[in-house]
Order: sequence, then structure tokens, then C-alpha cells
Amino acid sequence: MNFIEQTISIFNKAINDYHVLDNVDQQLNNPEDSPIRKTLYHKCWIDTVQWHLEDIIRDPNILPENALIIKRRIDASNQERTDLVERIDDYFLSELEPKQVKGNARLNTESPAWAIDRLSILCLKIYHMTEESQRIDVDDTHRRRCQAKLDVLLEQFSDLSESISQLLDEIKTGDVVMKLYRQMKMYNDPSLNPVLYKNPK
Repeated sequence: MNFIEQTISIFNKAINDYHVLDNVDQQLNNPEDSPIRKTLYHKCWIDTVQWHLEDIIRDPNILPENALIIKRRIDASNQERTDLVERIDDYFLSELEPKQVKGNARLNTESPAWAIDRLSILCLKIYHMTEESQRIDVDDTHRRRCQAKLDVLLEQFSDLSESISQLLDEIKTGDVVMKLYRQMKMYNDPSLNPVLYKNPK
């Protein structure tokens, strides 16, 4: 298996492992055996938990205080997700560095890890749309509509997987130059968010 095929397998394992208990409060038990595989599994696990937190917070009957707690969890989850994506890009920077970057090498609009981030979310969409397309408590119209959406997601998944594999190959051959720009999210930094530095604890 190439790197993207392995990544997809890890993502699907993380999603399936989560759904054994299907509980946003369950502990992560990362079974992978190398730093990059552990990071990929952890990344998809966070995405999966956050998927369900996003469902919960949309409950029209949720108590405001509970919604705030979940919103804070989602904020923390987003920051951890960003940190893991950047860690994956660090891996690519060290592993894919070509012997020589070609003079006409181009820049890509996003780094490989941010494309892999989208791949993780697509795995989740496919898992849940498959569930919806197979529900027995809904009518055929619902199932057909969900199957049509699933078909589009599967095509998108195939295209994205191939595109990422091509990008990794082109970085390795020096046809694409890889740069990593940190996200530098200001709202999570107490020294940069004016609401935080003007109102210290």
C-alpha cells in the first residue's frame, strides 16, 4: 500500500473504533505502532469526536450552559486538530525533501497535510452517509437521496485520494516545492486575543 492507502486504512479504523462505543467522552486508545501512524489515527479520532459534538450542540433542547461547555470542547478540539495537521506536514517536510527542487517547481495552494485533513472528513462523511442510505426507519425517498449524495462523496474521495498521491510524488521529484506556513490562530493565544489580554483571569 502507498502512503495514502495506508492513511485511509488508519482513518477508517479510527472511525470504526470510535463507533464501537459511540461516546464523545470515551478515551482515545491509539493502537498504531509508529509516530506518523499514531498521529494520523489521533487526527481522525479527534475529527470523529468533533463530528458528534457538532451534532450534540445542534440539539434544539440543549441547555445553554451545556452548549457552552461543548462549544469550548469544539474550540479546543480545533486547536488540537490544527497542531496535528502541522505535525503531519513536519513529517512530509523531513521525509519528502527531494535531492534537488527543479527551477520551474510550482507551489501548491495547500500543504499535503491540509489535503489529508479533508480526506479524514470525507471518510467521516462517507461513513455517516452510508448509514443514512441504509436506514430502515425512513422512506425510500430519503434512502435514494442519501445514496445519490454518497455516490458524489465516493467520487470526490477517489479524486482527492489520487490528487494527494500525485502531490506527494511531485514533492518527492522536486516538481512541487513544499512550504509550511503555521496557522498562527490569534483567538486562542492569550497574548494576541484582546478579549483575553484585556480581561486576564
